[in-house]
Parts: sequence; structure tokens; C-alpha cells
Amino acid sequence: MEPTGLIVWLIIGAIAGWLAGLIMKGRGFGVLGNIVVGIIGAFIGGWLLGSLGVFAGGILGSIITAVIGAVVLLFIVGLIKRA
Repeated sequence: MEPTGLIVWLIIGAIAGWLAGLIMKGRGFGVLGNIVVGIIGAFIGGWLLGSLGVFAGGILGSIITAVIGAVVLLFIVGLIKRA
């Protein structure tokens, strides 16, 4: 992976994690944690949407996919924390 690709991944992860934290009402994990949640969310979102036959292209599509996955991830983490 080239350095600019890594930077783009980190930026998308940060945006997705931050937005997911807002959507899930403050369940973010700080800047680094949100980047990790966003990147993991991108994989989850890509898998979920791909399973449904939905594909989004471009940077905006990547952010939306990552946010959906990050919200799902934060929801699951919230369920585990409650148990």
C-alpha cells in the first residue's frame, strides 16, 4: 500500500468513527479509537453491504460504508459492555 493510500484510509476511518460516535450518542473512543472503529467499520460495512448486493463507490461511498459498519460495531460493543 502506498503512503497516500494509507493516509486516505486513516482519514476515512477518522471521519467514519467520529460520525458513528455522534450517531450512537457519544460512544466514541477518542481520536485514535475512532480511527480504529472507522477502519474496522469499513470492513464490516463492506461485508454487510456486499452481502446485500449494495456497492457504493468513491470517497463518499467509502465513508458511508465505513459509518454503517462503525455504527454496527459500536452497537455490538455496547451490547457486550451491558452484559
